[in-house]
Amino acid sequence: MADRISGDPPLVFTLVKLALFTVLVPGTVTVWLPLFILYPMIRHQAIEWNATAAGAILVITIGVSGYLWTALDFAIYGKGTPAPIDMPKVLVVHGLYRFTRNPMYISVLCVLLGESLLFYSKALLGYAAIVTVGFNIFVLIQEEPTLRRKMGPAYENYCNEVPRWIPKIPR
Repeated sequence: MADRISGDPPLVFTLVKLALFTVLVPGTVTVWLPLFILYPMIRHQAIEWNATAAGAILVITIGVSGYLWTALDFAIYGKGTPAPIDMPKVLVVHGLYRFTRNPMYISVLCVLLGESLLFYSKALLGYAAIVTVGFNIFVLIQEEPTLRRKMGPAYENYCNEVPRWIPKIPR
């Protein structure tokens, strides 16, 4: 009820928007495009289940878990979604955001790296490199300037304390 009084939409609507965004954007980046890249290989070759595959599954699991954790933080605490058109209204600075400003992107990259390892795919590794560059350009050109404008000094302080990409254990 408090959400409705303050003008924020009910959490269930935010969660539905989050689910749609997740299927459309990270789902495309981590599932549909990799399947397109891998299709010629995977229809003729089975996964070799060994220690490398186990490590790959672990990296993918870490990536999926990190994405879900941060996306839910956006919905519950930030009152928004990862979609640029529905950004959080409140700056999220806890959870994985204490260690790096971009744990959601890092999580998606973990999924891609795990997939490239699982399928021994240089093509998928190259795709992950392209996605990494794309994420960095998007963060520098669109995301950070928008957050500086919308969140003001709180975001500036956050940027001074938390690194953009390489996680750091807070003091």
